[in-house]
Amino acid sequence: MTTTPTSQSAEVTVEHTDAVAVVTINRPDRRNALTGPVKEALRDALAAVAADDTVRAVILTGAGAHFCAGQDLAEHATALSEGPSHAFDTVEQHYSPIATSLATMAKPVVAAVEGVCVGAGLGFALACDLRVVSTGATLATAFSSIGLTCDSGLSHTLSRAIGDAKARELVLLAEPLTCEHAQTLGMVTRSVEPGQALDTAMALASRLAAGPTRAYAESKRLLAEWDLHSLPDNLAAEALAQTRAGATDDHRAAVTAFLTKEKPTSTRA
Repeated sequence: MTTTPTSQSAEVTVEHTDAVAVVTINRPDRRNALTGPVKEALRDALAAVAADDTVRAVILTGAGAHFCAGQDLAEHATALSEGPSHAFDTVEQHYSPIATSLATMAKPVVAAVEGVCVGAGLGFALACDLRVVSTGATLATAFSSIGLTCDSGLSHTLSRAIGDAKARELVLLAEPLTCEHAQTLGMVTRSVEPGQALDTAMALASRLAAGPTRAYAESKRLLAEWDLHSLPDNLAAEALAQTRAGATDDHRAAVTAFLTKEKPTSTRA
């Protein structure tokens, strides 16, 4: 296993470990709270790994003891005082593109969550396909506690993850969740001991990176759109997606491997 730093900035780092890209929010002294430069760097880093065909799975994590504390409120207070009419431009410029990239990139994305994961941090984690969460983590929507509503896709992803009624409770009351509680609600893929989230996420991402990337992309698209269409439309979409997946070398190799009792290898072709 080879790890290579492929891009490095003060705000966000990207490292490649074989076919896995690890994107790290890098403000550990501020619990990885999000400033303008951090959000710009994260948006651009995710766009880059999404477009990189050598990357077959992605991990999103935070440096140090925390995942992400959401918006840096000191910066936000300054934006409100200097130009309140533009203080929320960041939602369309940063938060929405970041959530879109995580949710729609044509490869699996795993969140490795330690410590604080609140506000936009929770939105980013829920936009990922899988979440590995430390038992020491604290998760919360947080928005209503500062007089705001959802951003970073949270109104969409939270309801999908845990259902409408419970999502309303978490958004309106903004009460923090332990990892254990979040897992009972269906928000957590794997719970691990503190300090183990990234290693476990790497194991999952490496497994996914060795799998049929194009089939994963088709599955992500179908699952993202299931509630937008009728059953007949979803069945038709499945048929088209299955035809595309069935035309890949990955599918043919997997069938051959099954018949010969060998382990399939994926090529992404």
